[in-house]
Amino acid sequence: MLSAVIFDCDGVVVDSEPLLFELLAEELAQHNLPMQPDALHHTFLGMTLQGLRDKANAMGAKLPIGWCDAFYDRLYAKLRLGTPLVQGILPVLDALDAAGIPFAMGSNGSAEKMQITLGQHGLITRFKGLYSGQSLGKPKPAPDLYLHAAAALGVDPSTCVVIEDSPTGARAAKAAGMRCMGYAPLGNVNLAAEGAVVFNDMKDLPRLLGV
Repeated sequence: MLSAVIFDCDGVVVDSEPLLFELLAEELAQHNLPMQPDALHHTFLGMTLQGLRDKANAMGAKLPIGWCDAFYDRLYAKLRLGTPLVQGILPVLDALDAAGIPFAMGSNGSAEKMQITLGQHGLITRFKGLYSGQSLGKPKPAPDLYLHAAAALGVDPSTCVVIEDSPTGARAAKAAGMRCMGYAPLGNVNLAAEGAVVFNDMKDLPRLLGV
């Protein structure tokens, strides 16, 4: 039985990750840690910005105190210029609406970032809640964010499906006792190892969800 769907945001609903990693590559190169885009994606996908900063510094970067706020300012300005949707996501939302299945969002990104990216496309009110792991203080891979979303929707976690694109998020879904569909348009990024059912094209998701 499917009672609700919880979507990750970046890379699942909005195609913001290329913009983020482009900016991150510039920042890390300026702070003693040049990395190729593929390596950035593999190393930092799904992390909070604070967790990213700590990991980058452990790898040799010299990101100063206050870097996260400055990075967010630059990122938000870049996203406001135009953040495309993930191709095929609107028919998925339409299919869920037609089936009467509510859906919410659970992201490790900030609440402000979700407002910026989703607001460009008039999608904020289509979701039955936008929940941030940062605001909650329990980001993925902790299960708290997804459990919080399920509670807000009034549904049992075991009847929810999470749509994710990162191993971190898939791990959170598994810990929350939820099924996970792992969106991997560029190939499997270890999602299957975290228990996700991997798919490569968003047009396949309604069928996988049974709607």
